[in-house]
Amino acid sequence: MFAGVALTVSGPLSILQGVTGIASDTMFSPPHYAYRFDLTSWGWIHLVIGVGLFIAGIGVLLHKAWGRGAGIALAGISVVTQFMFVPYYPVWSIIMMVFDLLILWTLARTAHPGARSAH
Repeated sequence: MFAGVALTVSGPLSILQGVTGIASDTMFSPPHYAYRFDLTSWGWIHLVIGVGLFIAGIGVLLHKAWGRGAGIALAGISVVTQFMFVPYYPVWSIIMMVFDLLILWTLARTAHPGARSAH
C-alpha cells in the first residue's frame, strides 16, 4: 500500500518538476557539467517519468501484475535522473531520490502476492 501511494505522489511531483522545466527555463540554474541538457529537455524527461510513476502507482494499488515491476523500474530510473539533476536543484533532487529509494526498497522487499511462504 505504501509503495502504491508513494508512487502516485512521486509521479505528480515529477510531473510538476517537468512542467516547471518546460514552462520556465530560468527556474533552475544550469551548471556546466557532463550531464548538461537544455532545461526544456530535462522538463520533458521528468514529465514522462512522472506520468510513468503515477501509472505504476495506480497499477500497484490495483494489484496488477505489471505494477510492481513497472514501479521498481521507473523508481530506479527516477533515482538516476534525479541524481543527474542534483546540480540544477540539489535539495529537491535529494528529497526525491530518498523518496524513490523508499519506493524501491518497499517494492523489492514486499513478497509477490502469488509467492509461497518458506515456512
